[in-house]
Amino acid sequence: MSRTRAEAGPNSGAGHGTSRLTTRLVGEHALLVELDSGAAVEALHAALLQRRETGDLPPVREIVPAARTVLLDGLDDPRALAAALPSWDVPEVPARAPQTVELPVRYDGPDLAEVAALWGVAVDEVARIHAATEFRVAFCGFAPGFGYLTGLPERYAVPRRATPRTSVPAGSVALAGPYTGVYPSASPGGWQLIGSTDAVLWDHARVPAALLAPGTRVRFVPAGAEAVRG
Repeated sequence: MSRTRAEAGPNSGAGHGTSRLTTRLVGEHALLVELDSGAAVEALHAALLQRRETGDLPPVREIVPAARTVLLDGLDDPRALAAALPSWDVPEVPARAPQTVELPVRYDGPDLAEVAALWGVAVDEVARIHAATEFRVAFCGFAPGFGYLTGLPERYAVPRRATPRTSVPAGSVALAGPYTGVYPSASPGGWQLIGSTDAVLWDHARVPAALLAPGTRVRFVPAGAEAVRG
C-alpha cells in the first residue's frame, strides 16, 4: 500500500506519494493541521482516531476534520504533537469502510433539470448517476448532522445557486461543488436541490445523534428500492 508522509512547515514541499502538512497553534491547547487535499485530511483523521484508540495519541478532547484541515482541541502540549507529526507514516484510507448507510431518496428536486443541463445529460440520468455512486463522508459541518459527501467525479461538480433560498426543507438532497449533502433541518441554503429523503440525519435523542460521521460510506437508494443501514 502506498503511504502518505507528513511533512511539517508552511514551506515544505510534497514529493511523489507525499502530502504537504502545515501545523498552526490555536490558543494554548489546540493545533490546526493544514493539508493539501481532502484525501490527505481523511487519511490523517483516520490515523488520529486509530492512534487515540490504541493509546498512541496524547489525550485530546476533540478531533475535527474539515475540507483541508484537522483541528485537535484540548491538548496538554500541542507543540509536542506538532513536532511529532512529521515523523508519522499515514496510510491511505482503506478502499472500504466497515459501515455503509443507505438513504432512500426521491429524485424530485426543483434543480434537477438545471443540474442535468450542467452535466449535459437527460434528467433521468442525474438520478441514475447519483444513485450509482458510492459516497464517503469527508467531514461534517454547517449544521448538526450535515455531512459533506465526496464520490462524484470532478466533471459532475456544480456551482452553488446565484441566489440562495431563504428556506430549504429538511431532507433535501443537494449538490454544490464536488459535494453532495442532505439538509438535516430546514435552513437557508444555496445548494442545487436534486431530491429528498425521509431519513433523520440528526436526532438528539439518538446515540449517536448524527446519522453520518466522517468516514461513513453512503449510498442513495431511489424511491421504491429497499434501503438498509449496515
